[in-house]
Amino acid sequence: MSVEKVKAYFKKYNIENRIQEFEQSSATVELAAKAINCEPKRIAKTLSFMVNNIPILIVTSGDARIDNSKYKSQFKTRAKMIKPDKVEDLIGHNIGGVCPFAVNDNVLVYLDESLKRFKTVFPACGSSNSVIELTIDELQKYSNFKSWIDVCKNWN
Repeated sequence: MSVEKVKAYFKKYNIENRIQEFEQSSATVELAAKAINCEPKRIAKTLSFMVNNIPILIVTSGDARIDNSKYKSQFKTRAKMIKPDKVEDLIGHNIGGVCPFAVNDNVLVYLDESLKRFKTVFPACGSSNSVIELTIDELQKYSNFKSWIDVCKNWN
């Protein structure tokens, strides 16, 4: 299970015990916000795309939506999400638990500007019923992100 991969990854940093696991699903922004009793916008959702045959992850705030023109300007191609049946093979986590931690080696991670307005956010941890609360600095550190980008709309 990929939550175990994430726990092993976080063990290097001695934060594996901060992962919260729930009886109920936290696979969507709304379900995760309900499970941890926070505003949906503080859920750090991780979206998976293909760019020039390279899998990428974009971590955004829960209330943000991909802006196609901003995306195309950033990546020089139109937004093409990875097909659901390919996500686990390409990323290393299944839909509902996709996160920027313990991903496959060739996956590039980007953080969207929509996250910077929060002190802490809640990304998934590899399963459809797990999250961890991280500061923005911690999210940067543990995600091994490539860069901050601005590809979202409807959040500010």
